[in-house]
Amino acid sequence: MSGSESTQTPPMVSLIAGAVAGGVEAAATYPFEFAKTRVQLHNNPTNPRPRNPFLVISEVFRTEGARALYRGCSSLIIGSMGKDAVRFLAFDAIKSAYKDPETDTLTPMRNMLAGMTAGIVASICAVTPTERIKTALIDDARGEKRFHSGLHAIRVLYKEHGLLALYRGFAGTTLKQAGATAFRMGTYNILKDFEHARHIEQGVATNFANGCVAGIVTTYATQPFDTIKTRSQSARGATTLEAFKGILSDGGVRGFWRGTVMRLGRTICSGGILFTVYEQVAALLKPIMAPRYR
Repeated sequence: MSGSESTQTPPMVSLIAGAVAGGVEAAATYPFEFAKTRVQLHNNPTNPRPRNPFLVISEVFRTEGARALYRGCSSLIIGSMGKDAVRFLAFDAIKSAYKDPETDTLTPMRNMLAGMTAGIVASICAVTPTERIKTALIDDARGEKRFHSGLHAIRVLYKEHGLLALYRGFAGTTLKQAGATAFRMGTYNILKDFEHARHIEQGVATNFANGCVAGIVTTYATQPFDTIKTRSQSARGATTLEAFKGILSDGGVRGFWRGTVMRLGRTICSGGILFTVYEQVAALLKPIMAPRYR
């Protein structure tokens, strides 16, 4: 995925490379996601959770076992594969429509707009339902323990509340995805176009570094949406407005950035992993699949 390449990435390459990258990134960084979600769901001011993700992970490992750190992981991996397949496909297609034909690049604003559009598409098609199941499983594990697996959670929630139960927190999730994809993909491609203009060679190290920077920018810019989304998608569920009021009541304005340190632990690594894997898989697939689109 690059705004600086003169040839359009074939749709199937974007789809497959995005799915592989999303799955690898989710599996590699899930414990950080687990720790972040636990902190965002915890609202007892008399017993605050540590902000250090490694402390949360070690506490869960000690009290609940290693398997607990991957509670809801399969849901996130499946969701990440679908999410990143859709958003890379959408981003590459939108980017091709927005780019300047003379320079074969996008302006920073168009990079952000392409990312925002791709994020909305991904939220509708994949992100909201899978994030709802992942969050419900993590929340349920610390309380009622009524969900046995991701599929079981889907059946229970569907039986109790219908299809809309899987889209609980849709507004918050879509806002987060639109913002996160705009900042993550937009920042990555702005950096890549900047380097291309200065003839900086692209490689694994450059891709990883650019992805890490994109992860940092994305985290600080979109953390409030992530916190609202997490509260909305807890096991009991809540509307976006209820989640907003609850966070404000629990921790004030600063409460919207609860879990930032833990999310940074994941997004810095995940940004590097996601874009590096995507670029490597796309590079392998393009020579095979590009001729079909000529």
